[in-house]
Amino acid sequence: MRTVHVITTGGTIEKIYSETKGSVENLDNKVDRYLNRLRLPDTHVDIVHLMNKDSLEMTDADRQFICAAVQAKLSTRSPVVITHGTDTMVETGLYLKREIANPEVPIVLTGSMTPLGFEESDALQNLTEALFATRLLDPGVWVVMHNQVFPIDGVRKDRELARFVPLTPASNPAANS
Repeated sequence: MRTVHVITTGGTIEKIYSETKGSVENLDNKVDRYLNRLRLPDTHVDIVHLMNKDSLEMTDADRQFICAAVQAKLSTRSPVVITHGTDTMVETGLYLKREIANPEVPIVLTGSMTPLGFEESDALQNLTEALFATRLLDPGVWVVMHNQVFPIDGVRKDRELARFVPLTPASNPAANS
């Protein structure tokens, strides 16, 4: 039996509709309800509900907290999936890459553009693909979204297309400095 650690941090994937406010908010954890519906006969999914924040509200202290949780799970030599809001997913992933030198397993960040449970949500697809990707990817930090895999330092969110795309030299500030 293999183990995959899933660390939830909030973001759109965890949002629910608040009838009282008429908006979607991070109020509750629900990734585990969806993971429990998947058929994963040889995989134990260890879920850690770390926080439930919109990624635009993430701070450096939050990233340190996420990093500490990932480092604790890496001692088991089992892959880690982090559910995260898409707006600052790359920022958190780059932080992890800087702080965790040479991980022995894949660290995969995923999220969604539409919350779990909403019609036409991409959340369960992305979560399922992230779990599967942990079987195939080399050690490192990755983004897995919409049937695509990107190394963390080679991806950006394209807001107009509502998806992640490869970094090009023109869109990489580090390449232009």
